[in-house]
Amino acid sequence: MFNQRIQRVAESLRQSGNDFLFVTPSADLKYLTGYQALPLERLTCLAVKSDGSSVMIVPTLERPAAEASRVADSGIELIDWNETENPYDKLISALGKVSNPLVNNLMWVEKAWHLQEVIGSQVHLANSVLSDIREIKTPDEIAALHAAGRAIDEVHEQMHLWLRPGRTEREVGRDIADAILKAGHETVDFVIVASGPNGASPHHEVSDRVIGVNEPVVVDIGGTMPSGYCSDSTRTYVCGTAPKQYVEYYAVLQEAQRAAVDYARPGVTCESVDMVARNILKDHGLGEFFIHRTGHGIGLETHEEPYIVAGNLKPLQEGHAFSIEPGFYIPNKYGARIEDIVTCTSTGISNTNNTSRDLVSL
Repeated sequence: MFNQRIQRVAESLRQSGNDFLFVTPSADLKYLTGYQALPLERLTCLAVKSDGSSVMIVPTLERPAAEASRVADSGIELIDWNETENPYDKLISALGKVSNPLVNNLMWVEKAWHLQEVIGSQVHLANSVLSDIREIKTPDEIAALHAAGRAIDEVHEQMHLWLRPGRTEREVGRDIADAILKAGHETVDFVIVASGPNGASPHHEVSDRVIGVNEPVVVDIGGTMPSGYCSDSTRTYVCGTAPKQYVEYYAVLQEAQRAAVDYARPGVTCESVDMVARNILKDHGLGEFFIHRTGHGIGLETHEEPYIVAGNLKPLQEGHAFSIEPGFYIPNKYGARIEDIVTCTSTGISNTNNTSRDLVSL
């Protein structure tokens, strides 16, 4: 599988007129090699050539971990460097003359500068050479994302066990984090428990604020499964009975989220999906309070291509996976968001999250 991915990158390099792609520890490296390398000050770097050959340099002390990941099984030549060597010189010497080099977008600037210095020419960002390949998921990747969706749904279904007045957001967040791991995730990536006015901040996380009676609470949670693929789902709860106006606003949000989900399919642009949700909120006077894009791609990273946002004219394709998550955020008052991860099929979309999208009263 990893060799096939490298060959696709090589073909993309040929089509773009570039000769080399350099990739350092990141989701990009894991995607191409299966190796979850540590992002250290010491250089670990994969070099893919347009002819399909590849070399990866690692610190000598990290070579056992790279070998355990069976990097060489993908046809990658593995070399290592010790503490007294210059790894950039050693890598470029192993490659020979390097021309038209690209670096993955997630590379540290420091490492890109060192590569540029040794190569003797400017490096450029890989951009679509790599992202276009990563964003179209295989059936196995789609299955992994649906498994992640089911696991995070299991956590939302238990929210009544933890979320209640008198507890702090932080206390509830700790219980949720434990449940994310128990549901099968390998890591907890984020836990947002945003009660009352904190709900007006989309990325609030948690605080020592005590949750009050009749307060809306936005709960946005996600983690990474053993497969490496991520979950991300937001539901909004109320500890009692929400204010009348809030219930009315929430009904509009439900309409906007449902309409965007129903509309999304292969061939429509990412921008147009955003517009469907945004126009409904705007028509009901909530447009100014919808302060973020409608969605983001997801896979080995929680946020990746494609982005469901105005200006993105890319058409959806079978294999795309992304969130649909409109919201409203009224400063110093409250907020709400409904988020599902969906995957694009040949005819429409399939939802990985299937818990209730109603305003759930606890």
